[in-house]
Amino acid sequence: MDHQSKAKRRNRLSLAERNITACIPPKKNRKSKPPYNWHLYKTRHLIENMSAKLKDWQRVATRYDRCAHTFMSAIHIAASFVFYLNE
Repeated sequence: MDHQSKAKRRNRLSLAERNITACIPPKKNRKSKPPYNWHLYKTRHLIENMSAKLKDWQRVATRYDRCAHTFMSAIHIAASFVFYLNE
């Protein structure tokens, strides 16, 4: 057993002690499969994909705006473009 697998097990135990369900599934070849929240993982995956697509828009990725409302409107415009280009 290597160092990484011990650290992963330690992290999962730490989460379980605080009543937090892990949302990342274990590897398929793992013998003992710890529980995870599949619906939370699916939602997390969608959010990560959307933020990765927003990073393609340089203005959103580097945040050149001074005001929060201007930055949020740039995110809305970029997200709507990404949404309509993927359909």
